[in-house]
Amino acid sequence: MIVELGHFCLILALFVAAIQTIVPMVGASRGHVGWMATGRSCAIATFVLIGLSMAALMHAYVVSDFSVVNVVQNSHTDKPLLYKISGVWGNHEGSMLLWVFMLSVCAAAVALCSDNLPPALRARVLAVQGAIAVGFLLFILFTSNPFQRIAEPPANGMGLNPVLQDPGLAFHPPFLYLGYVGFSVAFAFAVAALIEGKVDAAWARWVRPWTLASWCALTIGIAMGSWWAYYTLGWGGWWFWDPVENASFMPWLVGTALIHSSIVVEKRDTLKTWTILLALVTFSLSLVGTFLVRSGVLTSVHAFATDPARGMFILILLLVAIGGSLLLYAIRAPKLQGGGLFAPVSREGALVLNNLLLSCGCATVFLGTLYPLFLDAMDGPKLSVGFPFFNRTFVPLMVPTIVAVGIGPMLAWKRGDLLGALQRLWVASLFAVGVALLLLYLTYGSHVLAVLGIAIAAWLAGAVVAEWAERVALFRTSFGNSMGRAIALPRAAYGMSVAHFGLAVFVAGVSASAFGQEAIEVLEAGGSMRLAAYDIVLQSVDRVPGPNYTADRATIRIASGGATIATVYPERRFFPLQQQTTGETAIRTNLMADLYLALGEADAKGNWTVRAYWKPLVPWIWIGAVIMAFGGLVSLSDRRWRVGAAARARRAAAAAPAE
Repeated sequence: MIVELGHFCLILALFVAAIQTIVPMVGASRGHVGWMATGRSCAIATFVLIGLSMAALMHAYVVSDFSVVNVVQNSHTDKPLLYKISGVWGNHEGSMLLWVFMLSVCAAAVALCSDNLPPALRARVLAVQGAIAVGFLLFILFTSNPFQRIAEPPANGMGLNPVLQDPGLAFHPPFLYLGYVGFSVAFAFAVAALIEGKVDAAWARWVRPWTLASWCALTIGIAMGSWWAYYTLGWGGWWFWDPVENASFMPWLVGTALIHSSIVVEKRDTLKTWTILLALVTFSLSLVGTFLVRSGVLTSVHAFATDPARGMFILILLLVAIGGSLLLYAIRAPKLQGGGLFAPVSREGALVLNNLLLSCGCATVFLGTLYPLFLDAMDGPKLSVGFPFFNRTFVPLMVPTIVAVGIGPMLAWKRGDLLGALQRLWVASLFAVGVALLLLYLTYGSHVLAVLGIAIAAWLAGAVVAEWAERVALFRTSFGNSMGRAIALPRAAYGMSVAHFGLAVFVAGVSASAFGQEAIEVLEAGGSMRLAAYDIVLQSVDRVPGPNYTADRATIRIASGGATIATVYPERRFFPLQQQTTGETAIRTNLMADLYLALGEADAKGNWTVRAYWKPLVPWIWIGAVIMAFGGLVSLSDRRWRVGAAARARRAAAAAPAE
């Protein structure tokens, strides 16, 4: 009964979303207040209905209802509860339900937090989000029904893919989808602005908090996926330029450009058409990522194996959403007139350079990801694009981007002084040179490019501190006055500084990976190997039971200078239900470096392959990503970006005399 209720709620949500699409849009064109208000109630109702549907599917997983095909294919009674719940979105049908649920969350948030929006704009925004929901609800109901029953339920299910039975994969998709789908709000605002023919500073202030929230969620989602790949797959890497990884990275790049571009619209009333285009492209790339994962054109550990018919349905949705929005842009964008002018050397100019480099970087990733697919579709030669291509094309574009990130905040609006900005960054430059010389000395001049990368990261970190010191007039006035200025700084300014500092930490971690060392040896019990400053001793390998697997668990002692510093337990897990083996790595970290150990296969003599990696600063990659996301949240907490705060303040002021 609960399963049928979930299915019914999904069907009802389709009809409510259709009303949300049509009635508010018509009401906005006719100026009918009641019809425009329908969008808010419909958005909330759609959220409730899809939420009930999501809860019904989750209940079926938790109680192991094997009368549902989706549960049979992706769950098992012996599976831990966490993975029963995460199994809901560990498959195509469930993940699409999560996708549309996140969409309903965003629409409901707009409906509830949009008191200060003009009614017509709010109605059009909610109508566009309703149209997106209609398309994906149709896709779920007609091609990917998660509530399909089976005539003769089996005694047990087939279980979730063992690779996905990991805490990182339990939380990675919700964050990733919230980022993906969150950009639909910026997309809806852009389409609504094109229909109205109006983009101004107020529009930019309305768009920024939604874009920031989506960017933060996508940053955390990508970082969690990277961390999962690092500690689960056993190859010691954190990014493989896998096409599905790239599918999430592309909207992140353009979304970053959108955040910075909207600043120019707000502050200088210019770059309007460019910002609108970025909003359209960001969500369009999210849709492209959805297509790549579910079309069957990719073979990846991240991809869902689905039939091409589903891919064709999503492709049609892509053509309607992307093609329709770009056609509207081509017709209406020329009517959006820009405002203030600015010199090339200015803060606006630095933000434009930032936008161009990020967009070119995204185009490079897009080309490297899809070009092999295009060749294959046209019966051309089969190509594999990997590290060499991206390292030689994408990385050089990011170097000037990081430099611009450090210099831009030091420039004035409209017309800046580049030489003056560089002079105020002399301490950062001196710090970067010192770091570079020290690393060259310690590494005997090896890995010059890696040293350059760490030096650039050091320069950016120094530039962030210098920019903050400039804002609070540190050492140019009394300490008390500087602290007073620091307290008075808006949170958005602190958020920017924190995010840029996180980028510096991330770049340092990525660059330092070139100094890593690795060793692979076959060891008998009691055998040892040496890596960096560590002696690694394989003491024993024992068979241990798990909740739904059996594992060969190694006991490995790590020593340095003759003293034991840790004992770790990497495993090889065998899942009998799927007849599949996975690895569970052991990582010893002090946040400055990781000692990474993975247990391989045994040979005929009972000796075991042990892979060991020493990775300096690699934890900084994820620490930097978390700092960037935290910076976005700090900026989001600024009262100026709280959607609806102004209207609530006005209502409170009006109510005060009455009280």
